[in-house]
Parts: sequence; C-alpha cells; structure tokens
Amino acid sequence: MKKKLNNIPKLHVKKGDTVMVLSGDDKGKTGTISTMMPAERKAIVQGVNIVTKHKKVSAQNPDGGRIQEEAPLYISKLMVVEPKSGIPSRISRVEKDGKMVRITKKSGEELK
Repeated sequence: MKKKLNNIPKLHVKKGDTVMVLSGDDKGKTGTISTMMPAERKAIVQGVNIVTKHKKVSAQNPDGGRIQEEAPLYISKLMVVEPKSGIPSRISRVEKDGKMVRITKKSGEELK
C-alpha cells in the first residue's frame, strides 16, 4: 500500500463538478467548482457566495472601488448534482477495472 505524504483527505467533490449549495444565503443555487482548497476543506463555486470587496487603487486595479467576487464555501455545504437528471446525490467510490471511480448513490451512474 502506498504511504500518504500529507494529511489531506479525499473529498466527495473536485474541480469541474456541478454542485448545489445545501445551506446558507445561497441555499439551492447550483454552479461549477472553479477552485479547490482541500487543506482548508473549502471550494469556490462560480456564481455562488458573491461578496463585495473594497479594493485600493493599484497597478492591477487602476480604478479601485467596490469589486464583487466569489468567496469560498465549506465543502460540507455542497452536494454533487447528477449530470443527466440534475438532482443532487451523495457519492460513493467503487473500484472498476483497477481504478477508483466515483458513482452517484441515487442512479448509480459514473461521474467523470
């Protein structure tokens, strides 16, 4: 068995997954994961959890002012949406042809 070098666990979501938010102000919204932060157990979802930040004038931001951007969400608040039906489902890992594959619990279809 291969030894793990770090303590970052396997997560039920990964970059590119379509997810639904389970709780909070954005409950029920869906989006695609654009950035993962596995050590912090957080993810940034496109179009969800938008916050307003006040930015100073700089070379990268010559206008400054108020900028809206996505803030990270805890992964426990996210559930993967099935690709065909669009219904949120839990995920299990099954070994298929010598590789671990993610499968949805509701329909049993494989996730890419």
